[in-house]
Amino acid sequence: MNKLSKSNRDKLQQFVAITGASEKNALQALKASDWRLEAAFDVFYSQPQPKSNADTRRLEELYNRYKDQYSDMILADGVSVLCNDLQVEPQDIVTLVLSWHMNAATACEFSREEFIGGLQTLGVDTIGKLHEKLPFLRSELKEEQKFHEIYNFAFGWAKEKGQKSLALDTAIGMWQLLFAEREWPLVNHWCDFLQDRHNKAITKDTWEQLLEFSRTVDPVLSNYDADGAWPYLIDEFVEYLFEKSVIQK
Repeated sequence: MNKLSKSNRDKLQQFVAITGASEKNALQALKASDWRLEAAFDVFYSQPQPKSNADTRRLEELYNRYKDQYSDMILADGVSVLCNDLQVEPQDIVTLVLSWHMNAATACEFSREEFIGGLQTLGVDTIGKLHEKLPFLRSELKEEQKFHEIYNFAFGWAKEKGQKSLALDTAIGMWQLLFAEREWPLVNHWCDFLQDRHNKAITKDTWEQLLEFSRTVDPVLSNYDADGAWPYLIDEFVEYLFEKSVIQK
């Protein structure tokens, strides 16, 4: 470690602090990724992580701190306490990323299996360790493939139980949250369009296709193909942009 540059020593210390890895494993991941920190996280977490890194007894105690008094679930009140312990707001997008790691079926709820299994996968068993992991969770949103997975996960996570579609107000809130990370310039126009012209629940197909639209069509629509296979709602959105002179034909 003494032979490393100051920059690389800092990266090594940061990697160890966030992942809890040994210096040896941290060095292997960083060297394999040419000392690119986010790529090194990918290398490290793509390898099977031993669940023994997290103490089961501690995880049970942690779960019991947040679970509901009358049911074996962590519900909205427990999630609020968890967020307070982590010093984040419940609406912070990092709670969505954490829920993705736990494969949670519903927003603001964690089953025992989801909560304990998710923290085991992350290799943490205390709130302090989970708090140290937050920078890593945020960094995952910067990676194209992981953002795609988190985005698609968000649809099922945010919709009401038993519903196939996502309530419009909920969808708009989730889009504004997610695209704040991707900086899609048309997100507010899209939300205005939906409220003005659509005012209906959002289907899974529309949810998924909008991400593809935002990724492949530039914000001035120079490469938009009117004869492409976009859902009718996206075609109507494009017409709306022209009609409102947001984009010039």
